[in-house]
Amino acid sequence: MSGSLATILLLILAVWLWLDSLRAKEQAVGICARACDEHLVQLLDQTVTLHRLGLRWGPEGIRLRRIYRFDYSEDGTGRHTGHLVLVGSRLEELSMGLLSC
Repeated sequence: MSGSLATILLLILAVWLWLDSLRAKEQAVGICARACDEHLVQLLDQTVTLHRLGLRWGPEGIRLRRIYRFDYSEDGTGRHTGHLVLVGSRLEELSMGLLSC
C-alpha cells in the first residue's frame, strides 16, 4: 500500500512541476516580449528557452529558480542573446547583453 501511495505522490509532484514550468515559460515569454518592445528590438520567435533549473532558499522558503535565455535582433539581421532569472514567479534579473535594462 505504501509503494502505491509513494507512486501517486511522485506522479502528483511530476504533474505539478510540469504545469508550473508551463506557467513560468509563459511568464518568461511575456517579460521578454515587453522588454524587447521597450527597447525597440525584435524578440526572435521560439527562442525563449530554459537554460538552468535550481532551488533558491530565501525568506519566503524554498523556490524554484529558473534561468531562461532568449535571442533578439536590433535590425532584423543581427542576433543577440539575453537572459532572465525567475525565482518562483518573481523576476530577479533581466539582461539584454549590450542594452541596459
